[in-house]
Amino acid sequence: MKFLDLFGRLKSVVIGMIHVKALPGTPLGCLKMSQIIELACREAAIYRDAGVDGLIIENMHDIPYLFCVGPEVCACMTAVCTAVRSICLSLPLGVQILSSANHQALAVALASGLDFIRAEGFVFSHVADEGLLNACAGDLLRYRKQIGADHVKIFTDIKKKHCSHAMTSDMTIEETARAAEFFLSDGLIITGTATGVQADPRELREVSQSVRIPVLIGSGVTYDNIECYLNANGMIIGSYFKYGGHWANAVDQHRVKMFMEKIQNLRK
Repeated sequence: MKFLDLFGRLKSVVIGMIHVKALPGTPLGCLKMSQIIELACREAAIYRDAGVDGLIIENMHDIPYLFCVGPEVCACMTAVCTAVRSICLSLPLGVQILSSANHQALAVALASGLDFIRAEGFVFSHVADEGLLNACAGDLLRYRKQIGADHVKIFTDIKKKHCSHAMTSDMTIEETARAAEFFLSDGLIITGTATGVQADPRELREVSQSVRIPVLIGSGVTYDNIECYLNANGMIIGSYFKYGGHWANAVDQHRVKMFMEKIQNLRK
Protein backbone atom coordinates (compact mmCIF):
# COMPACT_ATOMS: atom_id res chain seq x y z
CA MET A 1 0.00 0.00 0.00
CA LYS A 2 1.80 3.11 -1.21
CA PHE A 3 1.27 6.74 -0.21
CA LEU A 4 -1.14 7.39 -3.07
CA ASP A 5 -3.12 4.26 -2.28
CA LEU A 6 -3.40 5.30 1.34
CA PHE A 7 -4.31 8.98 1.01
CA GLY A 8 -5.70 9.23 -2.51
CA ARG A 9 -3.28 11.98 -3.51
CA LEU A 10 0.48 12.52 -3.66
CA LYS A 11 0.84 16.16 -2.61
CA SER A 12 -0.44 18.44 0.16
CA VAL A 13 -2.10 15.68 2.18
CA VAL A 14 -3.44 17.14 5.44
CA ILE A 15 -3.12 14.93 8.53
CA GLY A 16 -4.81 16.30 11.64
CA MET A 17 -3.30 15.64 15.05
CA ILE A 18 -5.27 14.37 18.05
CA HIS A 19 -3.34 14.99 21.25
CA VAL A 20 -4.86 12.45 23.64
CA LYS A 21 -5.39 13.75 27.17
CA ALA A 22 -2.93 12.56 29.82
CA LEU A 23 -3.34 8.82 30.31
CA PRO A 24 -3.81 7.05 33.67
CA GLY A 25 -0.56 6.73 35.59
CA THR A 26 1.08 9.80 34.06
CA PRO A 27 1.81 12.91 36.16
CA LEU A 28 -1.00 14.98 34.59
CA GLY A 29 -3.49 12.12 34.33
CA CYS A 30 -6.81 13.06 35.94
CA LEU A 31 -9.53 11.80 33.59
CA LYS A 32 -11.28 8.46 33.30
CA MET A 33 -10.66 6.48 30.15
CA SER A 34 -14.25 7.02 29.08
CA GLN A 35 -13.67 10.79 29.19
CA ILE A 36 -10.35 10.54 27.33
CA ILE A 37 -11.95 8.44 24.59
CA GLU A 38 -14.93 10.78 24.30
CA LEU A 39 -12.70 13.83 23.85
CA ALA A 40 -10.52 12.09 21.24
CA CYS A 41 -13.56 10.99 19.27
CA ARG A 42 -15.05 14.48 19.44
CA GLU A 43 -11.90 15.93 17.86
CA ALA A 44 -11.75 13.13 15.29
CA ALA A 45 -15.30 13.97 14.21
CA ILE A 46 -14.38 17.65 13.77
CA TYR A 47 -11.44 16.73 11.57
CA ARG A 48 -13.43 14.14 9.62
CA ASP A 49 -16.31 16.52 8.92
CA ALA A 50 -13.92 19.29 7.81
CA GLY A 51 -12.45 17.00 5.15
CA VAL A 52 -8.91 16.31 6.37
CA ASP A 53 -7.10 13.54 4.52
CA GLY A 54 -6.00 11.58 7.59
CA LEU A 55 -5.48 11.65 11.34
CA ILE A 56 -2.71 10.78 13.75
CA ILE A 57 -3.25 10.06 17.44
CA GLU A 58 -0.52 10.92 19.96
CA ASN A 59 -0.08 10.84 23.76
CA MET A 60 1.56 14.26 23.96
CA HIS A 61 -0.04 15.15 27.31
CA ASP A 62 1.90 12.31 28.99
CA ILE A 63 4.74 14.65 30.01
CA PRO A 64 7.45 14.09 31.08
CA TYR A 65 8.02 11.30 28.57
CA LEU A 66 9.68 7.92 29.07
CA PHE A 67 11.67 5.83 26.65
CA CYS A 68 10.15 2.69 28.21
CA VAL A 69 6.37 3.10 28.43
CA GLY A 70 4.31 0.74 30.54
CA PRO A 71 1.68 -1.74 29.34
CA GLU A 72 -1.05 0.60 30.57
CA VAL A 73 -0.04 3.14 27.90
CA CYS A 74 -0.34 0.54 25.14
CA ALA A 75 -3.68 -0.66 26.47
CA CYS A 76 -5.09 2.86 26.81
CA MET A 77 -3.84 3.99 23.41
CA THR A 78 -5.33 0.88 21.83
CA ALA A 79 -8.69 1.73 23.40
CA VAL A 80 -8.52 5.32 22.12
CA CYS A 81 -7.37 4.34 18.63
CA THR A 82 -10.02 1.63 18.30
CA ALA A 83 -12.73 4.13 19.25
CA VAL A 84 -11.47 6.70 16.74
CA ARG A 85 -11.30 4.03 14.05
CA SER A 86 -14.95 3.15 14.74
CA ILE A 87 -16.11 6.66 13.79
CA CYS A 88 -13.58 7.17 10.97
CA LEU A 89 -13.98 3.93 9.08
CA SER A 90 -12.47 5.06 5.78
CA LEU A 91 -10.05 7.76 6.94
CA PRO A 92 -6.33 6.88 7.04
CA LEU A 93 -5.27 6.78 10.69
CA GLY A 94 -1.90 6.68 12.41
CA VAL A 95 -0.45 6.68 15.90
CA GLN A 96 2.64 7.94 17.69
CA ILE A 97 3.55 6.96 21.23
CA LEU A 98 6.02 9.17 23.05
CA SER A 99 8.76 8.97 23.55
CA SER A 100 10.05 6.88 20.64
CA ALA A 101 7.88 3.93 21.72
CA ASN A 102 7.87 2.76 18.14
CA HIS A 103 7.46 -0.97 18.76
CA GLN A 104 4.50 -0.23 20.99
CA ALA A 105 3.00 2.07 18.37
CA LEU A 106 3.21 -0.71 15.79
CA ALA A 107 1.44 -3.10 18.14
CA VAL A 108 -1.27 -0.54 18.85
CA ALA A 109 -1.71 0.17 15.13
CA LEU A 110 -2.06 -3.52 14.35
CA ALA A 111 -4.57 -4.12 17.14
CA SER A 112 -6.61 -1.00 16.30
CA GLY A 113 -6.69 -1.35 12.54
CA LEU A 114 -4.59 1.73 11.86
CA ASP A 115 -2.57 2.44 8.73
CA PHE A 116 0.70 4.05 9.81
CA ILE A 117 2.88 5.14 12.71
CA ARG A 118 5.18 8.10 13.26
CA ALA A 119 8.55 6.91 14.52
CA GLU A 120 11.32 8.83 16.23
CA GLY A 121 14.98 7.82 16.28
CA PHE A 122 14.85 5.70 13.14
CA VAL A 123 18.44 6.38 12.08
CA PHE A 124 21.49 7.82 13.88
CA SER A 125 21.77 8.81 17.54
CA HIS A 126 20.79 12.13 19.04
CA VAL A 127 20.13 13.67 22.44
CA ALA A 128 16.46 14.27 23.17
CA ASP A 129 15.06 16.01 26.24
CA GLU A 130 14.34 12.50 27.57
CA GLY A 131 17.98 11.44 27.12
CA LEU A 132 20.08 9.65 24.53
CA LEU A 133 18.05 8.22 21.67
CA ASN A 134 19.62 5.58 19.45
CA ALA A 135 18.60 4.31 16.03
CA CYS A 136 15.88 1.65 15.90
CA ALA A 137 15.34 0.86 12.20
CA GLY A 138 16.76 -2.66 12.25
CA ASP A 139 14.83 -3.84 15.29
CA LEU A 140 11.64 -1.98 14.34
CA LEU A 141 11.31 -3.36 10.83
CA ARG A 142 12.06 -6.88 12.03
CA TYR A 143 9.38 -6.51 14.69
CA ARG A 144 6.89 -5.30 12.06
CA LYS A 145 7.63 -8.42 10.04
CA GLN A 146 7.34 -10.71 13.07
CA ILE A 147 3.87 -9.48 14.07
CA GLY A 148 2.50 -9.46 10.53
CA ALA A 149 2.13 -5.69 10.30
CA ASP A 150 3.85 -5.07 6.95
CA HIS A 151 0.80 -3.10 5.83
CA VAL A 152 1.39 -0.51 8.60
CA LYS A 153 3.58 2.23 7.14
CA ILE A 154 6.37 3.81 9.17
CA PHE A 155 6.88 7.55 8.65
CA THR A 156 10.10 8.63 10.31
CA ASP A 157 11.33 11.91 11.77
CA ILE A 158 14.78 13.05 10.70
CA LYS A 159 16.75 15.69 12.63
CA LYS A 160 13.73 15.64 14.93
CA LYS A 161 12.49 18.50 17.05
CA HIS A 162 13.27 18.86 20.78
CA CYS A 163 16.72 17.36 20.21
CA SER A 164 20.38 18.23 20.02
CA HIS A 165 22.10 16.95 16.89
CA ALA A 166 25.66 17.79 17.89
CA MET A 167 26.72 14.16 17.50
CA THR A 168 25.66 14.21 13.85
CA SER A 169 26.52 17.81 13.07
CA ASP A 170 28.75 16.61 10.24
CA MET A 171 25.71 14.98 8.59
CA THR A 172 23.45 17.15 6.47
CA ILE A 173 19.72 16.63 6.57
CA GLU A 174 19.92 15.29 3.01
CA GLU A 175 22.45 12.66 4.07
CA THR A 176 20.23 11.73 7.02
CA ALA A 177 17.26 11.46 4.68
CA ARG A 178 19.11 9.17 2.29
CA ALA A 179 20.18 6.97 5.20
CA ALA A 180 16.56 6.63 6.36
CA GLU A 181 15.48 5.80 2.82
CA PHE A 182 18.23 3.18 2.57
CA PHE A 183 16.97 1.69 5.84
CA LEU A 184 13.49 1.31 4.28
CA SER A 185 11.56 4.20 5.80
CA ASP A 186 8.13 4.60 4.18
CA GLY A 187 8.31 8.39 4.40
CA LEU A 188 10.31 11.16 6.03
CA ILE A 189 9.12 13.88 8.42
CA ILE A 190 10.81 17.28 8.63
CA THR A 191 10.12 19.57 11.58
CA GLY A 192 11.16 22.83 13.15
CA THR A 193 13.10 22.88 16.41
CA ALA A 194 10.04 22.40 18.63
CA THR A 195 6.31 21.68 18.55
CA GLY A 196 4.53 24.31 16.48
CA VAL A 197 7.76 25.81 15.14
CA GLN A 198 7.83 26.28 11.38
CA ALA A 199 9.90 23.83 9.39
CA ASP A 200 12.41 25.28 6.95
CA PRO A 201 10.96 25.30 3.40
CA ARG A 202 14.53 25.06 2.07
CA GLU A 203 14.98 21.74 3.88
CA LEU A 204 11.76 20.47 2.33
CA ARG A 205 13.04 21.30 -1.12
CA GLU A 206 16.50 19.80 -0.55
CA VAL A 207 15.27 16.59 1.07
CA SER A 208 12.57 16.08 -1.57
CA GLN A 209 15.24 16.30 -4.25
CA SER A 210 17.45 13.81 -2.38
CA VAL A 211 15.05 10.88 -1.94
CA ARG A 212 12.34 8.98 -3.77
CA ILE A 213 10.06 8.38 -0.81
CA PRO A 214 7.36 10.76 0.51
CA VAL A 215 8.43 13.81 2.53
CA LEU A 216 6.05 15.25 5.11
CA ILE A 217 6.14 18.40 7.22
CA GLY A 218 5.72 17.63 10.92
CA SER A 219 5.42 21.04 12.58
CA GLY A 220 4.61 24.70 12.06
CA VAL A 221 2.15 24.65 9.16
CA THR A 222 -0.46 27.41 9.47
CA TYR A 223 -3.14 29.11 7.40
CA ASP A 224 -0.70 31.89 6.55
CA ASN A 225 2.21 29.73 5.38
CA ILE A 226 0.44 26.89 3.55
CA GLU A 227 1.91 28.02 0.27
CA CYS A 228 5.43 27.23 1.51
CA TYR A 229 4.57 23.54 1.89
CA LEU A 230 2.26 22.67 -1.00
CA ASN A 231 4.97 20.54 -2.57
CA ALA A 232 5.26 18.38 0.54
CA ASN A 233 3.59 15.00 0.21
CA GLY A 234 1.90 15.59 3.53
CA MET A 235 1.50 18.01 6.44
CA ILE A 236 0.92 16.84 10.01
CA ILE A 237 -0.89 19.72 11.70
CA GLY A 238 -1.61 19.96 15.42
CA SER A 239 -0.87 23.31 17.02
CA TYR A 240 -2.48 25.52 14.39
CA PHE A 241 -5.73 23.55 14.56
CA LYS A 242 -6.07 24.21 18.31
CA TYR A 243 -7.69 27.22 20.01
CA GLY A 244 -5.14 30.02 20.08
CA GLY A 245 -2.73 27.93 18.03
CA HIS A 246 -1.44 26.14 21.15
CA TRP A 247 -1.03 22.37 21.06
CA ALA A 248 -2.48 21.73 24.54
CA ASN A 249 -5.85 23.29 23.73
CA ALA A 250 -8.88 21.65 22.15
CA VAL A 251 -9.34 21.47 18.39
CA ASP A 252 -10.95 24.63 17.01
CA GLN A 253 -13.56 23.66 14.43
CA HIS A 254 -13.41 27.09 12.79
CA ARG A 255 -9.63 26.92 12.30
CA VAL A 256 -9.81 23.46 10.76
CA LYS A 257 -12.63 24.42 8.41
CA MET A 258 -10.92 27.66 7.35
CA PHE A 259 -7.62 25.87 6.67
CA MET A 260 -9.23 23.07 4.68
CA GLU A 261 -11.22 25.50 2.55
CA LYS A 262 -8.02 27.35 1.65
CA ILE A 263 -5.96 24.30 0.86
CA GLN A 264 -8.72 22.74 -1.21
CA ASN A 265 -8.70 25.86 -3.36
CA LEU A 266 -4.91 25.80 -3.64
CA ARG A 267 -4.91 22.13 -4.61
CA LYS A 268 -7.26 22.64 -7.57
